[in-house]
Amino acid sequence: MNLKYSAVGIVMLSSVLIGCDSVPEADAVNCAGRGMEKALTAFKNDEAKRQEFINKCEEINKAN
Repeated sequence: MNLKYSAVGIVMLSSVLIGCDSVPEADAVNCAGRGMEKALTAFKNDEAKRQEFINKCEEINKAN
């Protein structure tokens, strides 16, 4: 009985963790240093969205 619940839990946790790999939003963390470097790798195949992300980061940095 516990094995069945464990298997269901593992499947649910895996699907949640896989779903977390989405395009990052421009915020203070993603627009600074290592966060910026990691965020830009998500846009390696879409130059327009990458530039839009960089522009939003520049706006955030100017506001701060």
